[in-house]
Formats: sequence, C-alpha cells, structure tokens
Amino acid sequence: MAVGGLSAFLTNSSMKQFAELRQPPLSPPAWLFPVVWTLLFAMMGIASYIIIMSGGRGGFPERNAEVRSAIILYGLQLAVNFCWPLLFFNMKMYLAAFMWLLLLWVMIVTMFFSFYRLSKTAGYLVVPYVLWVTFAGYLNLGIYFLN
Repeated sequence: MAVGGLSAFLTNSSMKQFAELRQPPLSPPAWLFPVVWTLLFAMMGIASYIIIMSGGRGGFPERNAEVRSAIILYGLQLAVNFCWPLLFFNMKMYLAAFMWLLLLWVMIVTMFFSFYRLSKTAGYLVVPYVLWVTFAGYLNLGIYFLN
C-alpha cells in the first residue's frame, strides 16, 4: 500500500493535465483508478503474505528458496510498478511508459506463475492485477496515439 500511496502522492499534481488528454474508447472515469489500485495493492499484499507464510519455519529448504524467489520477484515488480506513473503522468513519456508497462506485465505474469506454484489462492489473487495492467496497457497506448 505504501508503494501505491507514494506513487499516487508523487503524481497527484499531474492528474488535472491527464484529464485534459484525449482518451481512448472504454476509458473509465477518473474516480475508478484509485479505487481499483487500492483493491489491487490490498490483494497483492494478501497474496504476498500467503506466499511468505507458505515457507513455514524449518520447512523444506527448496520450498524456502522458492518462496524467497517469489518474494524477490514481488518486490521487483513493485519497484517497476512504482516507476510507471512517474514516466506516464509526471514525465509524459507515453511510449516509454508503455514499454515500461510491458516489462511490468511480464513481471506480473511471471509472479502469477511463481505464486500459483506455491499457493493457488495467492496466484488467483494476482489475476485481477494482470487483467488491470493489460487494460492499462491499452489505455496507455491509446493515449500515446491520440496525444
């Protein structure tokens, strides 16, 4: 939640300018974005907690290594996620932001498979994130072409 909150804080001044851009079809109302992102960050947090707890104490060493790798991937994708709004909203580098979003999407899909192997529940909690970032890619690319 801290990553999302800090990102929102750093991009808040750019939201008025964003509202003035030509939007692609299916663009949701502005109020929906913080609602969806809050839910997604909560779901990611729950999923990561499930993964951390799946390692257990003194469990199988190979399981602990898999949990460690999944959590490192989770942290890396959070860092990539943090940078995207800065590229898109603050720097207005729409094409670069789209390319960055593709990297994020690949990381999220990889994280989904990593989480799913450890806990189906944790994996399923990541699915809405994959879908929303896919949709965000459509919006990002649409804004690039229209503006």
